[in-house]
Amino acid sequence: MKIAIACDHGGLTLKNQVLAYLAENGHEAVDFGTKDACSCDYPDFGLAAAEAVARGECERGIVVCTTGIGISIAANKVPGVRCALCSEPLSAKMTRLHNDANMLALGGAFVGVNLALEIVRVFLETPFSEEAKHRRRIDKIAEIERKYMK
Repeated sequence: MKIAIACDHGGLTLKNQVLAYLAENGHEAVDFGTKDACSCDYPDFGLAAAEAVARGECERGIVVCTTGIGISIAANKVPGVRCALCSEPLSAKMTRLHNDANMLALGGAFVGVNLALEIVRVFLETPFSEEAKHRRRIDKIAEIERKYMK
């Protein structure tokens, strides 16, 4: 699977560990930065990854900042992106099953590497349920995007 990945300085260490995991498990990662620990702005990097997912250049995306909150908010401003902040595997599973989330946000200071990699594994391996009620709800989210994101 082709994965867009991005972080700010607060998520750099975890992003690099996720990159290694993706490579070890046969995924192609497109790294949108940051690539050093200098203070930077998470919206710049989250936007680049989210745009790649929205354009269909990457099937999924993973974004990391200190808390995961800011970068997920930034990613969710891109129409077509459904980015979920997850801090344990069950949320990752449910957001794929019910929301067909195409991006995952992680908090570099909130989840350890082992937990983060399990969250990533579950997020990447869980398919969308395809249930009509969930599709209907996702379609309603898309309607909201069309109304407000012009």
